[in-house]
Amino acid sequence: MRSGLRISPLIVLLPLILSAMLARAAEPVDKPVINRPPTAQDWADLARLPDWNGVWIPNISEQHAQDAINPPPWTPKAAAQIAHMAREEGAGRPAPLFVNCLPEGMPAWMLITHNALEFAFTPGRVTILGETDGNRLRRIYTDGRPHPEDPDPTFHGHSIGHWEGDTLVVDTVAVLPQTFIAISEAKGVPNNGDMHILERIHLQGADILLDDLEIVAPHVLTRPWKTTRIFLRQRSRKYDIVEGVCVQGNYVERVDENGDAIFAPMPHQPRGNLVAPR
Repeated sequence: MRSGLRISPLIVLLPLILSAMLARAAEPVDKPVINRPPTAQDWADLARLPDWNGVWIPNISEQHAQDAINPPPWTPKAAAQIAHMAREEGAGRPAPLFVNCLPEGMPAWMLITHNALEFAFTPGRVTILGETDGNRLRRIYTDGRPHPEDPDPTFHGHSIGHWEGDTLVVDTVAVLPQTFIAISEAKGVPNNGDMHILERIHLQGADILLDDLEIVAPHVLTRPWKTTRIFLRQRSRKYDIVEGVCVQGNYVERVDENGDAIFAPMPHQPRGNLVAPR
């Protein structure tokens, strides 16, 4: 005899649905990575780091010496470009590499800057602050994080570091291909991508800081280039870094027809350099 009781398909499927839901709940969930708040011990650990306080001035004469005794191993194409720039500079027509107020970027900032810089140590990070604009700023993460899998290229790249004794070892990738490998403010070529920079920053004596760089740039260098830049510490307050706005140099202070103080644009030469105000 046939029963009149009918079983709903939902009842039959319910155990399978519950089983799938439980299995999904057991799967690991990707959680956003957060920067954990520093502890009192993290702040105390900073006292064990070397003393890099003060303002650091680049040794510009040593920059010029390196140009002569340890030039980059340029590719033939890049070498021809550099030679042309040298001739133009000698003729009074320097190449306008850094006249548009864009950041010098890496590695040019550390290689040829004429401006002061300072270091700030905080838990998990070393920050390099440069004179003139907030665009001269490097964040070097020392909290053990890796480079992002697919980083967005920037002027200064993505930097991670660690301490080996009193030496800060910095690894930098994801630098914009447009940033220059420069040997002076008038000689340099874009790195053209795939650049990798390794630095070892350390004291040599009380008031001398060395940045030992190894630059790999396969599109413009035939092999890794190792070079060193020297920075000299100044503790006197007269060397304190003050506000500087690069683009302000493109303007001259004037008073308009209403008697208001304004910034008036200055004309530029065809190659980008400013025409001196009268």
